[in-house]
Amino acid sequence: MKVLVIAAHPDDEVLGCGATAARLVAEGNDVHFAILGEGMTSRHAERASTDVEQLATLHKQAHAAAAQVGVKSVVLHKLPDNRLDTVPLLEVVKIVEELVDRLKPEVIYTHHGGDLNIDHGVIHRAVLTATRPVAGQSVREIYAFEVPSSTEWAFQRLEPSFRPNVFVDVARTLDAKIAAMECYESEARQFPHPRSPEALRAIAMRWGSVAGCLAAEAFELIRSVRPQRD
Repeated sequence: MKVLVIAAHPDDEVLGCGATAARLVAEGNDVHFAILGEGMTSRHAERASTDVEQLATLHKQAHAAAAQVGVKSVVLHKLPDNRLDTVPLLEVVKIVEELVDRLKPEVIYTHHGGDLNIDHGVIHRAVLTATRPVAGQSVREIYAFEVPSSTEWAFQRLEPSFRPNVFVDVARTLDAKIAAMECYESEARQFPHPRSPEALRAIAMRWGSVAGCLAAEAFELIRSVRPQRD
């Protein structure tokens, strides 16, 4: 099975489904990461004032994190960080369409549409637009993930709220997610921040308790199409 994870920023792919990706890899599936935004530049008044070396380091960290999970490839498209609402949606859709056409994934994991972060919502809509279930579409399933420090910080005031209905047991691969997140030295935070190792473990344990296992990642199933088999 081919799986594509489409994320807005470096670290979202790990925060959203890093342990699930590691499990899918361990089970013999081809997993690919696509990160559409450059990350970091919104922390400066002007995008151009971002330290080029720091940004390059962040992108190297994305590749290191992908190696921890074991994915087959990682692609960075470097759209403007936290400014995707200034990019024509069609441009973002075209990027996703190219990825889908080239990789032909059967399953996509991506952002939830009701996140606080504007880029997450844009990516969600672009994915749905680019993967409309027309004849010949390879994508059969789309799952939305939560991103700690974004999804929950909307405090269910943005619609739609995250309502997970699929849970993946990641007790054996949670450590890979934690190790991958530790590659992001500029993005990881100390507890009690949601992007700390302790918080990520607590989130996984919480969803595990909901689903009846030691640790889990939670997803909202957006679409599942089961084609007729010959």
